[in-house]
Amino acid sequence: MGTATALGIRRIEALHYYVRDLERSRGFYTQKLDFAEVGKSGTGLVEGGHQQALVFEAGACRVVCSSPVGEGGRADRFLKKHPDGIGSIVFEVEDAARAYTLLEGRGGTPIHDVRESSSATGTLKMFVIATPFGDTTFRFVERSGDFPLYPGFERYDAPQGGSNSSGFTNFDHVTANFETMTPALLWLEHVLGFERFWQVEFHTDDVARVDDHGSGLRSVVMWDKASGVKFANNEPHRPNFKESQINVFHEEHRGDGVQHVALGVSNIGSAVRGLRARGVEFMPTPKTYYQALPSRLEKLGIGSLAEPLQELEELEILVDGDGPGRYLLQIFLKDSAGMYGSPEAGPFFYEIIQRHGDEGFGAGNFRALFESIEREQRTGAKP
Repeated sequence: MGTATALGIRRIEALHYYVRDLERSRGFYTQKLDFAEVGKSGTGLVEGGHQQALVFEAGACRVVCSSPVGEGGRADRFLKKHPDGIGSIVFEVEDAARAYTLLEGRGGTPIHDVRESSSATGTLKMFVIATPFGDTTFRFVERSGDFPLYPGFERYDAPQGGSNSSGFTNFDHVTANFETMTPALLWLEHVLGFERFWQVEFHTDDVARVDDHGSGLRSVVMWDKASGVKFANNEPHRPNFKESQINVFHEEHRGDGVQHVALGVSNIGSAVRGLRARGVEFMPTPKTYYQALPSRLEKLGIGSLAEPLQELEELEILVDGDGPGRYLLQIFLKDSAGMYGSPEAGPFFYEIIQRHGDEGFGAGNFRALFESIEREQRTGAKP
């Protein structure tokens, strides 16, 4: 099969996050991440859709958090099956009708036809499809003019809450976990028209688990070349499949789903300092990572970094790359269950990433993240 015709995706526009405690989410986004609160669900959505929602924005990142109001709504159905988690990913596309026709022709499963909504300032065309990402749907929107948010939502006259002091710019990538990822990879390729971008597999034998062996993962990144939208897809890697943190996610989330989303920044050092001052907690990085870092950077041929290694170690920021001056910096927040001390808050977390000419993911950092999660799972503390 040749390369499929591109869908005309422009970007990941928003995440739709189903939560049990909407006020807690408001505090997290506006007080800790310093997102602005820009809108809320209108009366029609509350009464007809049986959900109450708030909309948060920072840069080009938009997060919609919804909680059930009574029974029968989408938020209620999702949360009866899962802990808090990503229920839908919203893509902005150039032409919704064209994207719909392409997807349906390739075997996609629309939940409804393209729907059009108009306001005094613009028009929104939208449709939703089912996916192999558990109960997470994909929503495609086309905007003309300045349609305010989504149907059933009200945009505030002026934003409330935060001012994006961390400088979040965009959703860099989405990472999802599967018990077996091949169906998702085939779907991303043959239905969405994505291409394979990067892959890695490893086994953490140095992280003691059952029978003194570690566990591992396989990961394949798929991307939409035209827009740069990337999806990293993980599955457990034998032996000790059941102890793999990918399988642990599957059990805690009660199915396949989105594990984390990366938020792009232009100055990760400043962002992490500010976030720590606001009380944001991050996954720990082993000290041995920084002891080995100088030789690793030399082996990778990266050369000198713009950031002092001492600062990276102090802030527990990971660095990886490929070639002279091409590197990336990243750090991972604790997951929601760990932050709130409640399994029903879910295993989802955010990553923060800054790129210096490296568009990859970094197998070294991938392994370091995996080891960090497994160490915390071993001690009984949630990451």
